[in-house]
Amino acid sequence: MFKKISIILLVILNIGCDQLSKNAVRKNIAYQEHIQLINDNFILTKVENKGAMLGFGSDLSPILKIIFLQGLPIIILLVLLFRILQKPKMNKWLVFAFACVIGGGIGNLIDRIAHGQVTDFFHINLGFIKTGIFNMADVSVTMGVLMILFLSIRYRKLEM
Repeated sequence: MFKKISIILLVILNIGCDQLSKNAVRKNIAYQEHIQLINDNFILTKVENKGAMLGFGSDLSPILKIIFLQGLPIIILLVLLFRILQKPKMNKWLVFAFACVIGGGIGNLIDRIAHGQVTDFFHINLGFIKTGIFNMADVSVTMGVLMILFLSIRYRKLEM
């Protein structure tokens, strides 16, 4: 029972951090405003993404957007959540990684459903490393996926 409550709390924490940061950006930063946090390396810039990662799918018809950017992700995230809640023995870091993926995914889904688009606001430019504009949900999903890959390579056989 403690494991299930911990998983739900981790998912909620991910969603909460994402939604709080997006709400702060929506209220305090103008569309495409350019705010340098650390020189020209870490920049806040508010954009609205009508697609998925890096705008993928933004040109889809409205019905296909609902299917591929809302319906399908809802099903996948719920199945994933159900599976990790039902798995009695799972590596704690793997559980954390999946909770990050699920929480981040739900954070972006909330935006797509409530606003019809996802608020992105953070950009990194370190010269050799440049990112697209992203949000905290994207950080959660990316971190979770990288952890899953690392753990898969590290332990070769994970209980999934």
